[in-house]
Amino acid sequence: MLARDGQRHSPSFTPPLGSATPTSGGEQHLSPLPFNSGTPAVDDAAEPALFPVTRPTVAYDTLGSPRLHSPVSESAPLLADLEAAHPSYSGNGSIAHARTSKQHARHVLVNLRKRIRHAATMESVGHLSATVAKSLPAVLLGALLNVLDGVSYGMIIFPSTGVFANLGGAGVSMFFVTAVIAQVIYSAGGSSFAGANGSMMIEVVPFFHILANSIAEDIGENDPHAILATTMVAFALSSILTGLTFFLLGALRSGVLIGFFPRHILVGCIGGVGVFLIITGLTVCTRMAEDDFSLSISTFKFLVLNAHNLSLWLPAFGLAILLRIITHKYHHQLIFPMYFSIIPIVFYVVIAAAHLDLRELRRDGWVFEMGTSHEPWYHFYSYFDFSATKWTVLWSTLPTQFALLFFNILHPPLNVPALAVSLNHDVNTDKELVAHGYSNLLAGALGTVPNYLVYVNTLLFYRVGGTTRLAGFMLAGVTALLLFIGTAPIAYIPVMVVGALIFVLGIDLVKEALWDTRNRTSRLEYVTIVSIVICMTVWDFVIGVLFGIVVSCFFFVVQSSQRQSIRALHNGEAVMSSVRRPGAHRAYLREVTKQTTILRLQGFLFFGTIAYVEESIRTLVEDAHWQRHPIRFLILDLTLVAGVDMSAAEAFVRVQRVLQSRQVVLVFCGVQVDSSVGQALQNVGLLGTDSVELFETFNDALEWTENVYLRAWFLSQKPEGLEVVLPGRQDSMMAYYGSLSTSPRQAHLLEAGWRTIARDHSPSQITENFEPLNTLVKVFSSYGSIDRQRFQPLLSYLERISLPEGAVVWKQGDDPDGLYIIESGILRAVYHFGDITSPLEESMVPGTLAGELSALSGLSRNATCTVERQAVLWKLSTENLRRLEREQPELAQEFTRMVLKAAKLDYDILISALATRQ
Repeated sequence: MLARDGQRHSPSFTPPLGSATPTSGGEQHLSPLPFNSGTPAVDDAAEPALFPVTRPTVAYDTLGSPRLHSPVSESAPLLADLEAAHPSYSGNGSIAHARTSKQHARHVLVNLRKRIRHAATMESVGHLSATVAKSLPAVLLGALLNVLDGVSYGMIIFPSTGVFANLGGAGVSMFFVTAVIAQVIYSAGGSSFAGANGSMMIEVVPFFHILANSIAEDIGENDPHAILATTMVAFALSSILTGLTFFLLGALRSGVLIGFFPRHILVGCIGGVGVFLIITGLTVCTRMAEDDFSLSISTFKFLVLNAHNLSLWLPAFGLAILLRIITHKYHHQLIFPMYFSIIPIVFYVVIAAAHLDLRELRRDGWVFEMGTSHEPWYHFYSYFDFSATKWTVLWSTLPTQFALLFFNILHPPLNVPALAVSLNHDVNTDKELVAHGYSNLLAGALGTVPNYLVYVNTLLFYRVGGTTRLAGFMLAGVTALLLFIGTAPIAYIPVMVVGALIFVLGIDLVKEALWDTRNRTSRLEYVTIVSIVICMTVWDFVIGVLFGIVVSCFFFVVQSSQRQSIRALHNGEAVMSSVRRPGAHRAYLREVTKQTTILRLQGFLFFGTIAYVEESIRTLVEDAHWQRHPIRFLILDLTLVAGVDMSAAEAFVRVQRVLQSRQVVLVFCGVQVDSSVGQALQNVGLLGTDSVELFETFNDALEWTENVYLRAWFLSQKPEGLEVVLPGRQDSMMAYYGSLSTSPRQAHLLEAGWRTIARDHSPSQITENFEPLNTLVKVFSSYGSIDRQRFQPLLSYLERISLPEGAVVWKQGDDPDGLYIIESGILRAVYHFGDITSPLEESMVPGTLAGELSALSGLSRNATCTVERQAVLWKLSTENLRRLEREQPELAQEFTRMVLKAAKLDYDILISALATRQ
């Protein structure tokens, strides 16, 4: 993230609270102290007032809505009235309207009159004087930083050769114009930071050079007037595009979208800018044409083997290295500006002592040759000439403009939150983006370059007392004064000062990109960073940005492909549906669900991840695996699948064909037809195909496959008068019964059925028209032998109830009224665990119990139970249960033990279903 002079502070690595750490520029960065009851330490409300007046203030209730309080002492100056009555921005970006527009206008007029009335009072004048005095150190520091930035940034806005030679002064003027614009906008209330400092962004200078050189090449050197006119319009257009983008992002509250851009691409681009600045430092110091620089032996000879050229750039480079050594050991924030203030003094002391001729030094390249040094600051406006502007050439620069725009918009959404943390200040990023939009639109309208809020300058400004909007306006005034003075003083600035400044910036950016990230990024991310730096250095900045995006996409595909899309692979024996079934049915299903394979997928399924999934499914039906574990159903759980691209959907089509050849049914679950995943499957014609089923939940899919197994067994036996009642979806079941005949899978079903279900449904166990004893046998026979004579007395305590479909048996939270034995029909219980957790449903079929634990424990019902299909129940009420315990204590004890056995297995399966929902 950009800091002063192109240095940056990354919010990703926040130092401990209250600690002091050096920034790359050598200034001291004080990390934020803990919040005090959520109150910002630095806010507009904390500023000393220009004029002590009273007006209503805005506070917020617990819901974040504004409340107008009675008038209190005002502490926010100038546009604070507008801020107070304007819709207030909360930290999460929501807007709370404080007043209607009519009330707002009346409120502003009233307070303006109050301000005018109080302005002449001695108390106000004294208070204003105190505020000015307190702000002077910050204003002087800010002005010094602006001078250093203006000289180092402005001098290299234009290329230094060809048509653009001797335009360093114009660049400096353009820098100060955009700095004044940003400072005024931020100080007038555009920014939530009262002492915000605005300036030009150094990282976009390479793009300015690309724009200027491409325009000069397209137009031709024989028309310098058209080149300059088109270049100036191109620079102003970059500000307009930047401002419009910032404004739209902020107004639409979309600033968070920028955070989705990969951080390592930005870091790689920053490293490329650092190399560019080092090269620029060499060309500035040696007066080498930028186009002549290349990574070649001739350039090496020119810079290193030429003693004169070596003496020009080596001192500047040494001064940059010396500054980094000093700031590595000492971290005071004034070291940087004082260092570069001392260098010119020492330079001219040496000149005076050695009696050197300044004209010869200027001719030899030690001092800037400013042929236009006496031109006024507004002279750069003379280069604008819309009649001479080549609009077709300007149109051809749009790719570079968009690359510049892309680079511009990435920094403020990173700088603003970091500054808010450092100053313990609550801020709305979208509001700051709107302010950046205004400042850049105005900068473009006034024909200058883009600007932004500078992190380190603002932080230092606050640290030395620049906490008020008055201080910001004072800094804007001093900066404007420097602008009006003009560029004449630049002719007396030693080249090594500017060179050292540029070298410092370049070294810092390269260090941040290549050294600081070596242990903070993955190997692929670091390779991307290095590749972008090399690409930008060898070829072009726009190509470097595009290359970084392409490489990141490629590495993303590679990394995503390495991540397993299969999060679980097991058979149906490991998990069962939440249907409450008789013990014999469950024992049967435990055996036969080995023919069900469950594949639970996750993430986004695309061409890079689906290959492994397809390969895994094909392995299941290969001969070697098939001989050991033949399967009947393959359940693909897509609950945690975020999306499916066309390649993945077509892979499922291929999988379906392979499975169909083996008479395996493909079951999709965890997806709805109208969802994005469902639509992707529908688009390739997969849904509705033979041997393909779709269910919304994993439990529904399990329930359906279990029902198919049960129905297959009962149809194969066909005993008269014996039917099985199954819950859930009943369609398309019959299509799979015939295919089970005369196969190893069918043999497995028959063998398992004879060992389990057949025992409970043998003729010796069934007595016609003798209920509820037959149902009791079905419920408890799996847990031990049932002596009919022993349980005969229990029948007198049971009450037969017939309920229609849709009837409510009990509601969650009701007191228990007894337990129920299901003779026929189906009940459905719905468990609600909380608002954030989806309910769990449990079906109960004939031959099972319902409400048994609540009845035995006396605790309230934990679910709501309704009749899904017309049911006949046998109820043992709580009164009859107590009477049974008194009159038949041994029978009651045996019955309770059998109930608890059944309940234990029921709830084990229910918990398993709950645990495996995702």
